[in-house]
Amino acid sequence: MSTTFQLDTSTSRANPTPQVMKRLTVPKIRQRKKDGVTEDPLVMLTAYTARQAQLLDTHCDLLLVGDSLGQVIYGLPSTIPVTMEMMANHAAAVVRGSYHSVVVVDMPFGSYESSPQQAFESAASLLKLSGAAAVKLEGGVAMAETVAFLNQRGIPVMGHVGLTPQAVNVLGGYAARGRSDTEAAKILDDAKALDEAGAFALVIEGVLESIAIDVTKAVSCPTIGIGASAQCDGQVLVTEDMLGMFERVPRFVKRYADIASIIEKTVVSYAQEVRNRSFPGEEQTYQPKA
Repeated sequence: MSTTFQLDTSTSRANPTPQVMKRLTVPKIRQRKKDGVTEDPLVMLTAYTARQAQLLDTHCDLLLVGDSLGQVIYGLPSTIPVTMEMMANHAAAVVRGSYHSVVVVDMPFGSYESSPQQAFESAASLLKLSGAAAVKLEGGVAMAETVAFLNQRGIPVMGHVGLTPQAVNVLGGYAARGRSDTEAAKILDDAKALDEAGAFALVIEGVLESIAIDVTKAVSCPTIGIGASAQCDGQVLVTEDMLGMFERVPRFVKRYADIASIIEKTVVSYAQEVRNRSFPGEEQTYQPKA
């Protein structure tokens, strides 16, 4: 029997609890696509905290500690300012809160682009500090050498093509990619290069559906769509977006709930009870024993 950190919901504290390990592995994820077909699509969502990971874990194959935490958690304008320390800390929390899903952590902007060696040092640090199983990096042909370098040294890599948020300043915004023949061909070439370099999966973000389908057919590794196509080998969304935590979300997001309204209504009730002194009541206070 192995052990992992399970969140004790009765105390809201993370305590080491014996747990039979049932965690999926990177090879198992890679093997879900056989002869170009994934019969059981991969489910991936973002997670940034231990409690969030615990709630998502049973239902997902992969949990992505995305650099989207810069905007979702820290209120930053983009993913560019996100640091290694942020990613390592949140990834460690997600690993502690899960035991089933493969945990993948984003490599932040500036931590891998200059050389394969820099990428290895950053990726090794992230995996050591967090316990995550794999890293994700953005870029296509330009990053193929780096992906191969990491893969050959025991670091699984998930690629990311199409709309790459870390390149927002070069791209000029978050518009869908692949509307020109040249750009569509580049996305396909990027995906093939990462696949050949050994990426175990590819995120395809914000592209025309036809391109996502072409990429999925062209590569041997699973593709995970976000603003792509249902024909990808899996899907990912930012959890807070699909839960309805924000008023504005990208077009490709389906809001499955309106959690923001529930939170607001709950806080209104709490504030009213505090102001009219009905909270705390007898059930929430300590009285002398009879």
